[in-house]
Amino acid sequence: MAEGLKRKVSAATARAHTRKSKHKSPLSVSSGMIQNIMIVLLIGSLALAYQAIQAPPPNICGSPGGPPITAPRIRLSDGRHLAYKEHGVPKEKAKHKFIFVHGFDSYRNHAVVATDLSPEIIENFGIYIVSFDRPGYGESDPNPKRTAKSIAMDIEELADQLGLGMKFYVIGFSMGGQIIWSCLEYIPHRLAGATLLAPVINYWWSGLPNDLSKEAYKRQLPQDQWAIRVAHYTPLLIYWWNSQRWFPGSGVVAHTPDNLSRQDKEIMLRVLSSRTVDPTPVRQQGEYESIDRDMIVGFGKWEFSPTNLTNPFPNNEGTVHLWQGDEDRLVPVSLQRYIAQQLPWITYHELPGAGHMFPYATGMSDTIIKAQLSIES
Repeated sequence: MAEGLKRKVSAATARAHTRKSKHKSPLSVSSGMIQNIMIVLLIGSLALAYQAIQAPPPNICGSPGGPPITAPRIRLSDGRHLAYKEHGVPKEKAKHKFIFVHGFDSYRNHAVVATDLSPEIIENFGIYIVSFDRPGYGESDPNPKRTAKSIAMDIEELADQLGLGMKFYVIGFSMGGQIIWSCLEYIPHRLAGATLLAPVINYWWSGLPNDLSKEAYKRQLPQDQWAIRVAHYTPLLIYWWNSQRWFPGSGVVAHTPDNLSRQDKEIMLRVLSSRTVDPTPVRQQGEYESIDRDMIVGFGKWEFSPTNLTNPFPNNEGTVHLWQGDEDRLVPVSLQRYIAQQLPWITYHELPGAGHMFPYATGMSDTIIKAQLSIES
């Protein structure tokens, strides 16, 4: 009987042990919950991060709720529109026709050579200049597929639709000057001449010495070094970088005076005090398709390097002029000198004591046009 009782107790104990083994420990349940919570938090963080780096859609001119269209525009072959403004004599009477390419964070009304050119030069030499809003600026439609090549094609189509003829001159300032390199590469057969005013340099162009590029790059303000680095290596983050407030943003975007030389400050003080403020918002269609896209293209990967360009005027039927101030704090004169040395067919003008804004100096527009047209003083 004792043996039977012992067997019953053992069986009951075994069953109880079996029942306990089927229950999960509180510790294992908590681990699973923590793992699920971590996954949810990770997904949520990624979603928030993705949302933060996404630029809002552009506020296209002429669209419902968008800015009004106030300027004449052409319709390009891909359906986009370019807004433009004409200066000088009527193009039907012009002897020399120019297309002006504006710089960073600017638009068609910021055509310094056109607006500051003396009436005597305009009339005596029959000067016609058309400036235009580059894609995403002012009233020109954005181009999400913009490249170094596409803007040269836009310029060619603008010339054709306005009837400027087979040959025309191009002038570009700052980031617009950089675009003139694209014109020399992709549409040299359409050019009567070209002028580059303090053209922005891409530090990653092939053909530039690494040590010289690094030295020039480090001369930029630290926040500009970071902004350029983001535009080159992680362009998807450029909108977030230029709009975040955790770190110092681009000094160029913020128009910090630390990027201006002594002469620049004097020039800008005179210009701002003598001109009425232009009410048209340059970035009215959105910052991503204007200034951010400019940085992505300007400091991104190019299909060519200006140092490898060939002379577009082998028979001296035209000239190319490169102007640079030796105290420019935005565009390093050392790299500009190097590029000019690699291209002996370029006429290089280095201006002692001049900064980035030298085209606005009194009388400079006349000097630039006369040089392009080989007119002696």
